[in-house]
This record gives sequence, C-alpha cells and structure tokens, in this order.
Amino acid sequence: MSKPTAAYERVSLDTSIESADPHRLILMLFDGAAAALNAAKFSMQNNDIPAKGAAISKAIDIIDNGLHASLDVEAGGELAERLAALYEYMASRLIWANLKNDKAVLEEVQGLLGEIHDAWRQIAPDKQQGAAPPGAS
Repeated sequence: MSKPTAAYERVSLDTSIESADPHRLILMLFDGAAAALNAAKFSMQNNDIPAKGAAISKAIDIIDNGLHASLDVEAGGELAERLAALYEYMASRLIWANLKNDKAVLEEVQGLLGEIHDAWRQIAPDKQQGAAPPGAS
C-alpha cells in the first residue's frame, strides 16, 4: 500500500471514530476484532508465526481494552457482568490459540464475538424508535 493511500485510510478512520456515536464505536470494535481474528487465521494457515501473534494480540487488545473496558457493570448489572466474564474467557482462549496454534479456538472466539456483534446490531438506537435508554428515568 502506498503512503498516500495509508494516510488517507488513517484520516478516514480517524474521522469515522470522531463522528461515531457510542453504539457505532462498539460496532467498530467488533469489526476490528473480527478483522484481527481473520488475519490471525490467515497467518496461522500460512505458518507466519509473527503475524499470527500480532493479529491475536490485536484481537485480545480490542476485547480487553475496548469491549471489556466499555462495560458499565453498575448500569448494566448482571448482563454486563456476564459479558465481562465472556470477554475474559475469550482473551484467555486466544492466548491458548496463540500458544498451541489452534485454529478451532480462533473459530470458537469468532463465533462468540459474532453472536454478541449480531445482538449489538439488533439494539441499534435507530431500531429502538423512541425507546428510553436503559437506566433512564
């Protein structure tokens, strides 16, 4: 990729992030984690160990420092607690996948993230048509 193209993509992504609402930002995190897991699978299939490790590390970072960190356990209650535990499980499974070169574990985590991602898309603010946000009085 050329430097001008890479610069354009960075500016485009930065602009998307700056203009996105919180719901859209979470969707972007899911997309980023999915892309990282796809890259990890590709690298694993091609026996590219450094790229596989980098992609899995990126997925773990998105899950831990993006999705998990965005949870509000106080407002979200039991659902947020369960999601937190699930994100921790996924991160530990990804460490296992990296150590053991286990493609099936990558696919397991992809499936789990995919289910949560689909559910998150279903609760898009524009689909709730005037519904009050959780915790609103």
